[in-house]
This record gives sequence, structure tokens and C-alpha cells, in this order.
Amino acid sequence: MARRRKHWGWGYEDQQPTAQQLRGAMPLVRERLGFDAQDPEEPVPLGAAAVPAASPLPPPPPGVTWDADAHARARHAWGSSYLDVVRGLRGRFDHAPDAVARPRDEAQVAAVLEWATETGVVVVPYGGGTSVVGGVTPAVDGPVVSLDLAALDRVLEVDAVSRSARVQAGALGPVLERQLAEHDLTMRCFPQSFEFSTLGGWIATRAGGHFATGPTHVDDLVEAVRAITPSGTWASRRLPGSGAGPSPDRALLGSEGILGVITEAWVRVQPHPEHRGGRAVRFGSFAMGVEAVRALAQSGLQPANCRLLDPAEAAFTGAGDGGHALLVLAFESTDAPVEADLARGLELCAECGGEWDDAPSRGGAAGAWRDAFLQAPYLRDVLVALGVMSETFETAITWERFGALREAVVDAARAALDDPRAMVTCRFTHAYPDGPAPYFTVLAPARRGDEEAQWWAVKRACSDALLAAGATITHHHAVGRDHRPWYDRQRPEPFAIALAAAKAAVDPAGILNPGVLMDPLTAPLP
Repeated sequence: MARRRKHWGWGYEDQQPTAQQLRGAMPLVRERLGFDAQDPEEPVPLGAAAVPAASPLPPPPPGVTWDADAHARARHAWGSSYLDVVRGLRGRFDHAPDAVARPRDEAQVAAVLEWATETGVVVVPYGGGTSVVGGVTPAVDGPVVSLDLAALDRVLEVDAVSRSARVQAGALGPVLERQLAEHDLTMRCFPQSFEFSTLGGWIATRAGGHFATGPTHVDDLVEAVRAITPSGTWASRRLPGSGAGPSPDRALLGSEGILGVITEAWVRVQPHPEHRGGRAVRFGSFAMGVEAVRALAQSGLQPANCRLLDPAEAAFTGAGDGGHALLVLAFESTDAPVEADLARGLELCAECGGEWDDAPSRGGAAGAWRDAFLQAPYLRDVLVALGVMSETFETAITWERFGALREAVVDAARAALDDPRAMVTCRFTHAYPDGPAPYFTVLAPARRGDEEAQWWAVKRACSDALLAAGATITHHHAVGRDHRPWYDRQRPEPFAIALAAAKAAVDPAGILNPGVLMDPLTAPLP
């Protein structure tokens, strides 16, 4: 029997820790966070969960698989944000779709959109459900269907000469990589959500992989995109680059399902790297590490990994001692040894006060960080069950403004939480020549029963601080519903008008994921 995803939280049903295991994790919370966990809270079973009755729907398109059982509807009610996990744990599925459509090909996708346009049913495109910003939550008035693309999960074609592959949008990260491995190739895109996120989801949200420099955003890896809209097929020409007007691919990148349903894409691939080398570098202060990362980002070396953790983050993940900032530095190549690049990178770190052990970083501190990175989504479910608030805020800003930004966000989070036990850490997920992508983690005792108000207080305070400092509201988590108020303030007004007009042109009935990125035009186009 196939494993089934949990109706709440991360992972499969057989991966839910027992109450005894949760109690066994309580001392670790005290050890790593400095405050006590609360009594373990077990998830409400699906049979006892509050899944609203489904609204009646018109007969579905012929041949399309249609699920309206409690598990399918609950599974598609939320994404994977902290609040989504809290609500799911408690058995709350306020915005469960009325049904889940599971098309098997593009023709069925088009049939669902035509049916929805004619009947006025809202459609929310759904990949792996890993959104942490409310991007797949069907929080709309009236009947709604979640359009799950899981069946479109094949690598359809590989061009080994140009090093590209044509891939269906519903392919999960591991499924995509296994199929590419049959051709000794890799897409080299590994977001933290890799296990359960899809190629289409990466494109729709402009996801970032964990490689810290060079081609790391999915933007850099897309060669062409194909989508089905209510007004027809949106397909770009496959090219290495083009100056022919605004890019049709760029319009779909980050569109979060409001312009069309991404069904496939040509993506850039490469052989698996044969040469690797790295070290875990310690710094006496986070500021020293910041200068080292800036030097590395501006050197042209393009390390594959260049993740800087502040002392508290390093200690929490088990990668550091709490007294030093830690830089996980690594190089890789498909063509030539990397020892010279690594040596030069370490020279730059030494010039900024960095120190390291002679042993390679595959184990030790770097290995501990990597394991923590991959297990973080599972750990968050455990923390929620133990009454720990665990939330992240990520952004990007130019180097000269980073210091003020970090101070403002940390101060804002602490003031909003008003709890001396709260921990606010910072790390760099990506580094560019002109600036870093800081990632803030907030860990604090949750106010059980009042988590939503507690979370929104921190969310508003940190988001306001980000925009006031000149940073972006998101670097790779997308906008969704949660970031909308700040995205509306960040984007230029003429662009907002243009986006609304594009939405009205391709989706005149406004059925695709309304409320995400923008509101529909109040009047139709002439």
C-alpha cells in the first residue's frame, strides 16, 4: 500500500512521533533553546477534525479524477506554514476545498479550467503543498477546487547536447532527480522543501535552491515554460536567451498560479559534480563572518555553499559551540579539481579572522548543519507539538544596509514577543556580489490557544522592519496571502496595474487563485 501524507504537518502518516517520543525530546528543547517545552500535544485524528461540509459542485469534466473525501480535502486546506501546522494539529481545516481535481494530462487541466470558467468555481493550483505563506490555501468565497498536478510527474525529454530537460510540473524534487540520474544528469536545485515540493511550484514561487551563489534560483535554470490558462496555452520558445521584448517566462516565474497552471518546463541540467571540497570556518563574531562572505561573493569564485550562521543558530543546529559564527563553505565542479578555489576562499576567510580545522567539512560541524537543514520541517512539527513557536523571515538587501536591517528585525521580533526567553537568530542562505539574503529564525514559548495573535504580532513587526530598511518582503518564500500587505507596498503602482490587466486578459472570470499577489480588476477591460 502506498504511503499517505499526513493530513496535517510535514511528512507521511507513519512519521508522526509518539507521545513517548515527544516527551523524550523535551530535554533537548531545554538544552538547545534554554526554556522548557510544554506538555506534548497530540494531533487531532482526521475522524475528529473540523472539516467543513463540502459545497455542492456542478458535475466535473468527464474523465478527470475527482476526490472529495476528508483526507484529500484536509490535505489541500493548508500549506506548510507555522500557523498551518498549528491549525492542522488542532484539527482545524477552515478552508478545505470542496473537491480535489487530479488531471492526468494537459487536456484535462484545460477541461477543468473551462469547466470552472463556465460554472464560476475557483481553482487553486497545487503542487506539493509546501507553501509557507498561504499560497495554496483556498481562502475564498464560494465553491473552490484544488487542482493537484501530482500525476504530471515525468521527465519527458532530455537534450544531452544542450544540457536541458523537458519536465512535467508535478514532479517532486526526488522524483525529478531520480529520472535525471538515469541520464547521469542533475538539475542542481535543492530547496529545503525538496522532498515534497514540485518543479511547477518552484517556478510559480521563484524558489531558491540551497546552493548559495551562482545559478541557484529556479529563474537561472529555466529555459522555457508551458502553462494552460483559461484563455489558451501560454508556451515560450526554448532558447538560451532572448532580447525579444518582456520575457514570457519571467511573467510566469513568481506568478503563483494567478495567470495559468504551469504544466511543464525545459530546465537546464548538468552532470553530477565529480570534484568537491569544503571547510567549516569559525569567526569570533558574526560581523567578521559577514565581511568574509562579502569578500567571497565579490571574488568571482562562486562557492557552491557559503552559508553563514550566527553563534546562536550554529549552536541550535548542533553545528557550533555558541561562541562563534560558523561559515559552511564548499566548492564543487563537474570539470576540474576545486582545491585551488577552496584555498583562495580560505585565504579570504583568514583575512577576516576565520579559523578552521584541517579535516574536510563533509562531517563535523558542516555535516551537523546539513542534517539539521534537511530535518528542519520535521523538527518544526515536533516543536509545535511541544508548545514552541518556530517561524522564519527571509529577505535580501545590499551589503551596506545589512547591519541596520539585522538590528531592526531582531529588535522588532523581540519587542513583539515581549518574552526574554525568545531566541532570534540570523543566517545567510544566499550571497550575491551586491548583498546577502538574510534568514531570521524566531523560537519562543508559544502562547497555547493564542498562537495566531502571537504569530501575527511578530509577523507584522518584522515585515514592517524589513520594508522600512529597504529590504524585500521575500527572497524565496514567495508572496502568497501572508505577505500580500507588504508586497502591495513594495511593488510599483504602475506595475500593479499592469499585472491586474494581464490577469484580466488571461483569466477574465478571475477563477485562478484569487487574492494571491493582487486583487482582480473592479471593472472589465474595454
